[in-house]
Amino acid sequence: MKRTLIRRFVLAASLSTVFLSQRQISAAQDQASRMDQVIQSYVSSKQFMGSVLVVRDGQILLDKGYGYANLEWQVPDSPEAKFRLGSLTKQFTAASILLLEERGKLKTDDLVKKYMPDAPAAWDKITIYNLLTHTSGIPSFTGFPDYRSSEATPTTPEKLVGRFRDKPVEFQPGEKWNYSNSGYVLLGYLLEKISGQSYKDFVEENIFKPLGMNDSGYDSNSVVILHRAYGYSPGPNGPENAGYIDMSIPFSAGALYSTTHDLQRWEQGLFGGKLLSATSLKKMTTPFKENYACGLMVRTVNGRTEIEHGGGIEGFNTELAYYPDDKLTIVVLGNLNGGAPGEIATKLAAVAHGEKVVLASERKEITVPSSTLTKYVGTYELAPTFSIVITHEGNQLMEQATNQPKLPIFAESETEFFLKVVDAQIEFFKNDKGDVIHLVLHQGGRESKGVKK
Repeated sequence: MKRTLIRRFVLAASLSTVFLSQRQISAAQDQASRMDQVIQSYVSSKQFMGSVLVVRDGQILLDKGYGYANLEWQVPDSPEAKFRLGSLTKQFTAASILLLEERGKLKTDDLVKKYMPDAPAAWDKITIYNLLTHTSGIPSFTGFPDYRSSEATPTTPEKLVGRFRDKPVEFQPGEKWNYSNSGYVLLGYLLEKISGQSYKDFVEENIFKPLGMNDSGYDSNSVVILHRAYGYSPGPNGPENAGYIDMSIPFSAGALYSTTHDLQRWEQGLFGGKLLSATSLKKMTTPFKENYACGLMVRTVNGRTEIEHGGGIEGFNTELAYYPDDKLTIVVLGNLNGGAPGEIATKLAAVAHGEKVVLASERKEITVPSSTLTKYVGTYELAPTFSIVITHEGNQLMEQATNQPKLPIFAESETEFFLKVVDAQIEFFKNDKGDVIHLVLHQGGRESKGVKK
């Protein structure tokens, strides 16, 4: 009698486990299907080509290529395709510096002048940590007027540093934050001096090989790299071959290439304690200013910690995000310039976390009285140097952000509007008197408040 009851109990427990597993599988399949819909919306609007990988706690939710790695030969993008990473390179540079610190070769609070005695006087107080966190005040050479004209010319780390070493600093070290490719080039230059190895060799020997990242490396304009994706930029008649950049130019700020699966290995190794000590990892992922840590952005999104960075270089835009709470990794590598990879990654994270995602094609446009639209006219300041100007032209509201073209916005409700050319929404807010006092821009998973002037 007792044995029969026990068998029934075990059988019931086993069946409930099976049903639970089937529900989990079904939920994962639903999420994968929705993720694919999100990505396809960018593919169909010709904003994205590339490869995408989503992994949660070791389980692959989505792993696909979209569009073409080579348009001329119609070679499809795939998980095997190798993409230039752009500024995703910076986290590898930061990790390399922290490895040198662990080995007693340097300290991140050391002054740059300790390893570069001929550094200009303006750099006297700049530390390695300032370089890691974009708080050195050294201006970014990629913003100099002659940058575009010099992209095709091969250079050396010394000559790269020479481009910005005598420029005035923008602020005192640690005082402010300003993204600086110069700072990360200088880190690569110092790494070579201190380690006695080239940046390329150091990263390959100390990061790529130990983590099994066999499809990653320092990009080259001359070496034949199997499964390399070609880079494209949007043109008036469709994608065009991207402009040329000699890969000695981005150096330790943006010259690496990789695949979606290798970047998953990187995330597993970095956050799994296979590369850095707990102390070094904490330093690398602790923000200093403006949510920036060492080669990584770290912030809270909808109550969850997000550790991410994007990249952009001729022909390629990339995004790598990690959510430690549920060990979720999202890799979006694109070989068509534009902001799609970042937007896609944000939406995929929302889907993975069970949040509602509305695509631009799913938004319903309604008609709002002209008298209501007129109330929204004005200038809204989102930052000291960035505003959105709302105008009413005919029966249409138009928005124009600082240094950007004027674009129409369409009503979803009397206070909520959306753009069609980019995935962004604007919501207007009123005070108790009914006066419009501010707007909120929703874009890329983030909200920015603009106060009406």
